[in-house]
Amino acid sequence: MTVSGDFKKAELKPATGETATKIEFMFNPTELKFSRSVAIDQAPGATTKKGQNQTSFKHPNPYQLTISNIILDTYEKQGKERNVLVPLKPFTDAVAYVKETVTAPAKGAKAPAGPKAKRPPIYLFTWGAHSYLRCFVKSCNFRLTMFLSDGTPVRAIIDLTLEQVDNPKSQPDQSPPRVGKAQRKSGGRKLSGEKSPPGDKSPEFE
Repeated sequence: MTVSGDFKKAELKPATGETATKIEFMFNPTELKFSRSVAIDQAPGATTKKGQNQTSFKHPNPYQLTISNIILDTYEKQGKERNVLVPLKPFTDAVAYVKETVTAPAKGAKAPAGPKAKRPPIYLFTWGAHSYLRCFVKSCNFRLTMFLSDGTPVRAIIDLTLEQVDNPKSQPDQSPPRVGKAQRKSGGRKLSGEKSPPGDKSPEFE
């Protein structure tokens, strides 16, 4: 539920250094569903004195953010922009791997030349002044729900799952690190003195 005020659109902004296209939501989400779990290890046959399985706590898993029923509607558009597959493409591209062209290896090197798959693009999920999560798009499911008489799709509904990724490591500064309230409660994995890359707003969940 949203209340009246300055209207801002939710966005997936490419993190600093990324070449992906910014994704602006046509209609804002009605709900943001966050989840997090703890990774455990239960050794087979290892039990306590009371016969219960012995549990080892390994680490907190990254946050996941699920955004359901994202609407794209191009019925009122004209020309090529009326095809909803056009604004849908940045969402589907977000689950494609970033390609890096590798130059021919130097003499004696073993690395092959040619395109090399690296990883999915990294984004910041933001909404107005709030930067919620530094993440990649783990899954993107969509369905086409409205068509013109010639079969052109003009409405799509998208379900996204975003998964948190760590900030790249940087040299720690000499001042005491600032620990946010949310991070103290969640036991976040950010290293002491580690800062977000220049140009990226520090996420609310990290």
